[in-house]
Amino acid sequence: MRTNTAAGRKENPSWKLVEQNSPATDAHSYTVQIDGSSRNNPGPAGIGVAVIAPDGQLIKEISRFIGIKTNNQAEYEALITALTEIQNMNIKSVTIQTDSELLYYQLTGKYSVKSDKLKPLYQRVKQLLNSLSNVKFILVPRESNRLTDRLAKKASSLAASH
Repeated sequence: MRTNTAAGRKENPSWKLVEQNSPATDAHSYTVQIDGSSRNNPGPAGIGVAVIAPDGQLIKEISRFIGIKTNNQAEYEALITALTEIQNMNIKSVTIQTDSELLYYQLTGKYSVKSDKLKPLYQRVKQLLNSLSNVKFILVPRESNRLTDRLAKKASSLAASH
């Protein structure tokens, strides 16, 4: 185990967080974009996940209604879905892009996880990360996550209209 000096705590050596201005990916890494959406917060919620091959080809899109949740719960659910997909697809090197500052900074340890509704989701993320290798996280501007934003909003709005 190595210590994340910024947060002063231990983390799995198979994953790391990357600063916003760092290069997004290396030539052999997949990119997974994630987003969550909740109407009325809490309200009908959806997730969006996009898996992109190293050559830039979009190979999988997920748009799924996840029930009545907060936006932060939806962000975590999107990450859990993405990590599960990475595991199922046997992807060895991946960069996950999120525009959720709360999610990103909770993973860095800069923010603590105070919400009882987020704690089990956070623990599930940590469990999944421990089973994967070579995972990087990047906090991106909202404009860089347009595809998954659209997928998440589509899932939450479809459920809201019924």
